[in-house]
Amino acid sequence: MTDRMLLRSGHVLSMDPAVGDLPDGDVLIEDGRIAAVAHGIEADADVLDMTGRIVLPGFVDTHRHTWETPIRGCAPNATLDDYFVDVLDTFAPVYRPEDVYAGNLAGALECLNAGITTLVDWSHINNTPEHPDAAVQALAETGIRAQYAYGSANTSLAEYWYDSKTAIPGDDVRRVRERHFASDGGLLTMGLATRGPGFCLDDVVEAEWRLARELDLPLTVHVAMGRLAGRFGMVKRLHGLGLLGPDTTYVHCCHLSDEEWRLVADSGGTVSVAPQVETQMGHGWPPLTKAIEYGLRPSLSIDVVTTVPGDMFTQIRAAFGAERARVNAACWETDSPVPDTMLTARQMLVAATVDGAHVAGVEDRTGSLTPGKRADVVAIDATALNVAPLVDPVAAVTLSADVSNVETVIVDGVVRKRDGRLLADVARARRLVEESRDRLMAAVEARGERPA
Repeated sequence: MTDRMLLRSGHVLSMDPAVGDLPDGDVLIEDGRIAAVAHGIEADADVLDMTGRIVLPGFVDTHRHTWETPIRGCAPNATLDDYFVDVLDTFAPVYRPEDVYAGNLAGALECLNAGITTLVDWSHINNTPEHPDAAVQALAETGIRAQYAYGSANTSLAEYWYDSKTAIPGDDVRRVRERHFASDGGLLTMGLATRGPGFCLDDVVEAEWRLARELDLPLTVHVAMGRLAGRFGMVKRLHGLGLLGPDTTYVHCCHLSDEEWRLVADSGGTVSVAPQVETQMGHGWPPLTKAIEYGLRPSLSIDVVTTVPGDMFTQIRAAFGAERARVNAACWETDSPVPDTMLTARQMLVAATVDGAHVAGVEDRTGSLTPGKRADVVAIDATALNVAPLVDPVAAVTLSADVSNVETVIVDGVVRKRDGRLLADVARARRLVEESRDRLMAAVEARGERPA
């Protein structure tokens, strides 16, 4: 029997140019798939009244270290250099599998609560084989769509981040691939989170890229950020090793040279930008406009909740404000007109949805309300005082709404949040993440270290 759900009479932002925006539009979902987006759909279905709501595809976060949820806010004033010491060399070495499970459980539920339906979980906390199992288990239990990006261990800053001689263990990556990701068609898929040149010796870089391609896993790597990696020339070095390809996402990219931007674009690579972290922690200016100039489709990501909020509304505004401020300042200095290429509110929503799905490798199944795609849908309450009255629905989402306005969240046709409440055991997730916090803080203090 066909399972049908009809979202009726919402202001639909489909993010598909062929479908367009539909004031007072309907979305029909059948067996987890979008069957139709139109006005006045009639169907025998469970009807959800979307009057006064903005209906859009779920947000896509293309890079988050979800395991850090138990230490949320531990490094509010950190620069990127501080982060390596305060988080990776202080907390990461004492993480147990139970802490990773708690972090991924609470972190993925946080995503769903905020309307993020797809997540790239950049998981560089694989200190034992039990750590990745715990991470994947938690993601699966929440019902989020996610790419689990298997990363290195983090038991020693010197061993893993300064010309590292230690590659990600191929045998365990193969085990996780076989055990949890035999199929690439489910809600959860797998990637490889690599450290790249500058952080690792070339033979380690080559080994990790070979491993990913042997197992047909997409790669994701931080490049060109901050005082250190901003000077590595990482993309140019990858090119020299013959490793560039369309299977790689480059995270941050704040200090790429023009040559490196061309290399990324020509190779078919993709880009993830984490605007709040980049401006706040000193990575560099969020390079959305630069990526667009080279024909790329930049996406948005949260990165670390140790230092910034975990919602997409923050990222949209951080990128929009920072880039327009940068361009306006440059035009002021040269007494020249503002260019037509200034970022727009709709471009920000594109980056947070369909272009995010493109970067995460799931554009064929999500990112827009396109008939035939899986039903990952969010409804924003546009009657709330911080959103109403509705004049421009794109502006309402990008510049007015916040997490409190995310009323309904659907992933793969399953309602995960309704009437503003997560349909999950939130109390358990909070208890586990609080217990994890307490243990981690105690473990760090027992080592004679003071959390930042």
